[in-house]
Amino acid sequence: MNKKYKLGVVGQPIEHSLSPFIHSRFSRNENINIEYLPYKVDEHDFENFIKDFFSDRDAKGLNITLPYKKNAASLEGNISSEAKYINAVNTLVKSKDELSLYSTDGKGFIDDIDSKGLVLKNKNVLIIGAGAAVESVLYRIAKSSTKTITVLNRTEEKADRLTRKFSNMTTISSSLEKQDSPFDIVINGSSAGLTGEFEPIHDLLTNSKTYFYDLNYSLTETPFCKWANENSRNVFDGIGMLVYQAAHSFEKWFNVFPETDSVISDLEGMRE
Repeated sequence: MNKKYKLGVVGQPIEHSLSPFIHSRFSRNENINIEYLPYKVDEHDFENFIKDFFSDRDAKGLNITLPYKKNAASLEGNISSEAKYINAVNTLVKSKDELSLYSTDGKGFIDDIDSKGLVLKNKNVLIIGAGAAVESVLYRIAKSSTKTITVLNRTEEKADRLTRKFSNMTTISSSLEKQDSPFDIVINGSSAGLTGEFEPIHDLLTNSKTYFYDLNYSLTETPFCKWANENSRNVFDGIGMLVYQAAHSFEKWFNVFPETDSVISDLEGMRE
């Protein structure tokens, strides 16, 4: 029988994670034997849990989800330049006696918008929110030759911090004042897009061609997507991004990029 590799996802909360479903599909399709479990871990136990998990010789890797992506970036190991820049890690890989630390969220986002025919080059992009999820995708967006990027956040200081951090990579601001043409893409990275009613932004310049993308995902319609559907036919949530970032994690563990289309189709079929 093939060796069974020990994997999992760590977060708080974690009960509704779709990662075990996704990776079970990947492993079945690629004929790799895995045990992938969700682990609910308190913050004060995080580092000890990581050490205990990887003390098992069959442990191959972990995914890290909210709220521990920044905690994971502080773990001892070889951290990728991308993960170091954004100070966030969602994938841990054990190789011999060392850990390698990566962020695959940005890659997953780019793969998903590519699959949907969205092109970032020379586009005006609005990003709502300034947390870890936003910074993970902002790194990749900033490298995509966009025309402008605007970051809006309820706490202006957080948006200002991101604009300063990424100003050497792209044309970026934290205000709508200089926006004189419609946004081509509006990306929601605020938790309000999932946990409560989404509050529309006043004086937002969009048109019928504007794409709306929610980094949050749900098997039901998110509040952001519900609002966006009143303004555009081009509305997507983060289900595709979730699958693609998982596929990049899987590739880090097993050096094979798994087939994704059928997994996305399976999840789409589970929507209510």
